[in-house]
Amino acid sequence: MNARADHDGIDPGRRAALKAAGSGLAVAFLWTAGMGPAVATMNARRQDADAAVATADGNPPFVPNAFIRVDADGKVRLVMPTVEMGQAIYTGIAMMLAEELGVGLDQVAIEHSPPNDALYGQALLGGGQITGGSTSTRGQWQVLREAGAVAREMLVGAAAAQWHVEPATCSVARGVITHAPSGRTLGFGAVANAAGKLPQPASVTLKERKDFTLIGKPLRRVDSPDKVNGTTQFGIDAQVPGMKFAAVRTSPELAGTLGAVDEKAARALPGVIDVIKLDNAVAVVGENYWIASRGLDALDITWKPGVNANLDTQGLIDALKHSSANGNAIVGRKPKGDAPAGGKRIESEYVTPMLAHAPMEPLNATVHVTPGKCEIWTGSQVPTRVVAEAARICGIPADAVTLHGYYLGGGFGRRLETDQAEQAVAFAKQVGYPLKVIWSREEDIRHDRVRPLYFDRISATLGDDGKPTAWHHRITSGTVLGRWLPGAMGKDGMDSDAIESAADLPYVMDHVLVEWVRHEMPPGLVVGWWRGVGPTHNLWVVESFVDELAHAAGKDPLAYRRSLMAPGSRPLGVLELAAAKIGWGSPLPARCGRGIAVGSPFGSHVCLAMEVEVTPQGVVKLRRAVAAIDNGITINPSSVKAQIEGGVLFGLSAALYSGITLEHGAIQQSNFHDYRNLRINETPQVEVHQVQSDEAPGGIGEVGTAITAPALANAIFAATGIRLHQLPVAYTSLAQPDALKEVAS
Repeated sequence: MNARADHDGIDPGRRAALKAAGSGLAVAFLWTAGMGPAVATMNARRQDADAAVATADGNPPFVPNAFIRVDADGKVRLVMPTVEMGQAIYTGIAMMLAEELGVGLDQVAIEHSPPNDALYGQALLGGGQITGGSTSTRGQWQVLREAGAVAREMLVGAAAAQWHVEPATCSVARGVITHAPSGRTLGFGAVANAAGKLPQPASVTLKERKDFTLIGKPLRRVDSPDKVNGTTQFGIDAQVPGMKFAAVRTSPELAGTLGAVDEKAARALPGVIDVIKLDNAVAVVGENYWIASRGLDALDITWKPGVNANLDTQGLIDALKHSSANGNAIVGRKPKGDAPAGGKRIESEYVTPMLAHAPMEPLNATVHVTPGKCEIWTGSQVPTRVVAEAARICGIPADAVTLHGYYLGGGFGRRLETDQAEQAVAFAKQVGYPLKVIWSREEDIRHDRVRPLYFDRISATLGDDGKPTAWHHRITSGTVLGRWLPGAMGKDGMDSDAIESAADLPYVMDHVLVEWVRHEMPPGLVVGWWRGVGPTHNLWVVESFVDELAHAAGKDPLAYRRSLMAPGSRPLGVLELAAAKIGWGSPLPARCGRGIAVGSPFGSHVCLAMEVEVTPQGVVKLRRAVAAIDNGITINPSSVKAQIEGGVLFGLSAALYSGITLEHGAIQQSNFHDYRNLRINETPQVEVHQVQSDEAPGGIGEVGTAITAPALANAIFAATGIRLHQLPVAYTSLAQPDALKEVAS
C-alpha cells in the first residue's frame, strides 16, 4: 500500500474511488486509475467517429455531436449513450439534453445508440460503453448539458446570421428561436442545415439551477407511453425473417461438460428442426420456442462431472473462513496512530449469501452468422463487449459485426456480462438461419453470474463513553472487478468495490483498519455485479454492527449514530430526516420494532428506517419503510422516488427470501418458487423524502437496495432481541419457543 495516507487513513490513490463525504463520484475515478490515459471520449462536440455514424443515419442536416440530431423538418432526435432497463435513465438523459437545447420532452424522439466506445464511452467505467454502477447521471451530468448548449448556440448562431443580429439578442424555447426586438422567429428545422456548417463554440455557458425549466421537475417518463400500449421492443421481442428458436440446457454442475445425448425422441417431435451442441451445453432448435422447449425436455442427456462435483455451500463458506484467517490481507484503510489501551471489545462474524439477478426478461439473443458477418439482436449493458466477443468467436473483424440494441427487461448487473450472447453466437455458427436463443427461467437462475459470497470478521473496542476507540473490519470474498476489468484493480491487488462503504464510513473515527482478503472461487463459479454489490454487502455488515455497538453501550441506535457523525454532515442530515418521518421513539406494540441504517453509497447519502412486526411463529411482517435521500441535484424527483421504492423492495426480497446455494457443484434454485420475491400483499408502505441540494448529482439506481438489509435486520432485533449474522432471514430462528409446535398441532 502507498505509504502516504489522507486524513482518515485511506490511501490517496484509492481516495479517488472512495470519496466519503461529498463529491458524488465514488467508484468513478478508480476505474480509470492505473489504466493509463483516460480512454473514454464521450464529448459534447463533434468527433471523428461521428461522421460514420451520421452517414449510417442518413446524414441529417444538423449533427453537432453524438447525442443530438435535427432533421430538415425540425424533428429533434436524442441518441441515448446508455441503455434503458427500467431505471428511467432515458428520461434523465433527455431532460439534461433538452434543458440546454431548448426543447420540451414532448418534442423529442428517443433513439438507442449504436455500439461505439469512442462516442459513448463512460469515463467513470474505464472508457467502455457501459451502463452500470449508478454512474450514468453523475458521469454524464456535465457533458450532456454541454452537448445541448453547443447545439443551441450553433442553431441560434445560424438564425442570428440570417437576421443580421447579435446571437445574444435571441432566445430559445420549445425548439423555436426568437428575436424579440423584431418579433421574428425560426424553428430549428429552418436553420438546421446552416447551423451544421458553422464552427463549434469553444466554450458555452450552462444554465444556473434557478433557470432550469425541466431539470428538477417531476416529469413523466419518455418511455412510458410505448410500454403502456405494448409497442416497446425488448430483446426477446426481436423478429427476423426466417428466424428459428433454440431452447438451451447447460451442464448443471458449473464446471461440468456434455457427455452423450440421445436425440431420437426430440427429433421425432413435429416442428423440431435440429439438435446442436457445445462442449458444456445442448440446444434444440424448433419452429417456435414451445416446440424447442418440448424437444429439449425429450433429450436424454448424460453430463460429465467436473471438478465441482463435491462442492456445496457450507464447504464454500468454510473455505472463505480459512482464507480470512490465513490469506493475504490487503489494507484498504489504515488507522491513524495507536488506539488507546483498554476498553470493551465487541466482535462478530457475518455471512452474506450469493444472489441471482432474475430479471423479468430472461437472457436472450438472436444471432445470424453468415460468411464474414455476424448480426445480433439483443439488449445489453455492454454492447461493445458483445460485439468484440462475437467477432472473436466468428473470427471476423469487429466492424463486420452488427448489433441492434433493444430495451432491457431488467438488468441489475446481469447484462453487464456477455456469456449468454457468446453462447448464442456459438450455436448460431452451426446453422444457416437467424437463431433466437432464449434461456428459460431455470437456465437463467442456475447459470447466473452470482453476487459473491462474503465472510466478514468485524470488531471494535469501546471506550468509557461507549464510542469506538478502535475498529477492525476484514472482508473475504471473490473479486468481480479482478475478472471484469482487471486493469482497474489497485497496484496492491485491491478490489475497490469489495471495500466500498466499508472504508468510507459516515462516522468520525480515527483508528479504523479495513482489509480485504481475495478468495479464488472454484472453476465455473463466476461471480458478477449485482445491484449494489460491495455497498449492499458492506452496509449490511457495518450498519448491523453499529447497532450491536449501540446495544453493548446501552445507547439508543439513533442517538449512538448521531454521536459518531460530524455536525452538519450530509449523512447526519438524512439520518435525522428519516428518523423524524418514521416517528422514532414513539411507542409500538409487542414484537414490533424499528431499525435504522445510514450510508453514502454511489456518491449519494441515504438513510432507511424500517418498522416491522415479527409473529410468534417468526414471520416478518413489513409495516413501514421510510427513506431519506440526498443525491445532490435531482434531475427528476419522480424517477428518484421510484428508484428508491423499487430498490428497497428489491433489497427486502433478497434479505428476506433470496440466497443461491450449491449442492454437488450445481445451483439448487431454479424459479420464483424457491428464489422468492416479495408478493404484493407483503410489501410495506414506502415513503421517500428527498433533500434539496446544490451538490453534483450522485447515483441512485442501487442506493435503495444497498441500505435495506441492515435497516431490516436492526428492526428485527428491536422487535425480538435476536441479532442476525447471516442472510436470508431464517424464520425459525425468530420464532418464540413452542410457537411452531402449536402451528403444527
